[in-house]
Amino acid sequence: MAGSTHSVTNQPPPLVDYDVFTADRALSDAVGRHLTPDLLDEVHGELSALGRASGSAQVQEWGVQANENPPRLRTHDRHGRRIDEVEFHPAWHRLLGKGVAAGLTAAWVRPGGHVRRAAAFLVWTQVEAGNGCPLSMTHAAVPALRTDPDLAAEWEPRLTSMVYDRGLRPARLKAGALFGMGMTEKQGGSDVRANTTAARPLDEDGTYALTGHKWFCSAPMSDGFLVLAQAPEGLTCFLVPRVLDDGSRNVFLIQRLKDKLGNRSNASSEVEFDGTWARRVGGEGRGVRTIIDMVAATRLDCVLGSAGLMRQAVAQAVHHCTYREAFGGKLVDKPLMRNVLADLALESEAATTLALRLAAAYDDGSEQERALLRIAVPAAKYWVTKRCAPVAVEAAECLGGNGYVEESGLPRLVRESPLNSIWEGAGNVQALDVLRALQREPQALNAYLQEVGKARGADHRLDGAIKDLLTELADLDGIEGRARRLTERLALVLQGSLLVRFAPPEVADAFCASRLGGDAGSAFGTLPHTLAHASIVERARPS
Repeated sequence: MAGSTHSVTNQPPPLVDYDVFTADRALSDAVGRHLTPDLLDEVHGELSALGRASGSAQVQEWGVQANENPPRLRTHDRHGRRIDEVEFHPAWHRLLGKGVAAGLTAAWVRPGGHVRRAAAFLVWTQVEAGNGCPLSMTHAAVPALRTDPDLAAEWEPRLTSMVYDRGLRPARLKAGALFGMGMTEKQGGSDVRANTTAARPLDEDGTYALTGHKWFCSAPMSDGFLVLAQAPEGLTCFLVPRVLDDGSRNVFLIQRLKDKLGNRSNASSEVEFDGTWARRVGGEGRGVRTIIDMVAATRLDCVLGSAGLMRQAVAQAVHHCTYREAFGGKLVDKPLMRNVLADLALESEAATTLALRLAAAYDDGSEQERALLRIAVPAAKYWVTKRCAPVAVEAAECLGGNGYVEESGLPRLVRESPLNSIWEGAGNVQALDVLRALQREPQALNAYLQEVGKARGADHRLDGAIKDLLTELADLDGIEGRARRLTERLALVLQGSLLVRFAPPEVADAFCASRLGGDAGSAFGTLPHTLAHASIVERARPS
């Protein structure tokens, strides 16, 4: 009798023990679209296995544990010796190990590597986004190291390994290695040319001693770091190993770990260099040029990470509303809730479709595709990452009060949602980068216009948006003050063109009506009532 007041009814079952990959139709469709037929069976099997692991109760619990037990900094051992180590919960190592084993650092050496990695990254982000940082940095370091063939030959096999070999010891003795990076400083932030960390040449050619402070250094327990410092000939890129070849610790003084809004499982640090040994990567004074491809790769990972967070938020919202009853029926069948869910689903599918298209451009590698990436990556990074926070918040609202409770998982998504917009260059940095591409690299705009032009004539609202965009591009007056507006339109038109070509008609119709045709309000849930809301929501349901 005492327990009769605690009967649990009208609550959805947990969203566990499902295949995160195959339940995401937009993602699985994109993978099928961008891979050659001979790879499809292998990659689908690989991604489905990762999807089942990601959806399992066990792995989801690892994500909770890693988030609830943040890393701890130990600067000294019990004898007073400086060690500068970060301790992680065992769940962190399990997640990171599984991410490495899933090929999240191996894109550069596998057929169709960028598409299969992008899909895996999007899936894995939904478990716990924090371990995506070292995975992303390691992946992105490869093109920077390739500017020096000797360094690439030494380090690339370790970075692209699918073995997670933890512990601080010489990298030459490890089966796999991870990379972090240290670019920003207190006085400069994204303006890395204002860096003051000094690099003094040593007797051995190509080696230097670094002295300075890095305000943000990612993944401080990594095996190596790409760092910017001022050499005699200007800003230069350097490789800083955590442990030297003789087994001694390099001078890598961790001052503190950042206390962040979200991304709490991941260690972000401030570090001091004081005679720290480093090897030059690329030529002196060419630091920005050396790291530019690394920055582009991490920016694409920001797009993928935000797409993954949006997908998980939408999946949770649709799942909840599929089971929850109110006012005489299922929430998912109520016209107004269905409008909200359909609107959220559109945002998620558009983000996923764009992210996978950019990954496919990396795999293609042609001059045309590289030109497209030059303008599309910063535009996508600007827009998709900014859409993540409102999607996460609205999805939490779909769960009502439950969505504000930690156990639902939505608060973790909400806290994580602004991160990708801020890291790797915030919104203004991306918009200004788009302007640089437009002004200095005409081939980038040509590639973009050819891409969106493939959908011309298929939807009058898209055609009108392309025409308006061309008008705006022709007007250079006050262009910097309009950079955000222009970047947003570039991203939306590209998303619309891809959905018109590849998405189901009801999805493309709704996107073009609301995002390009202006037939929607400012909040989610304001789609025209005549659209096929039910079909859009059903496509997004994590069945």
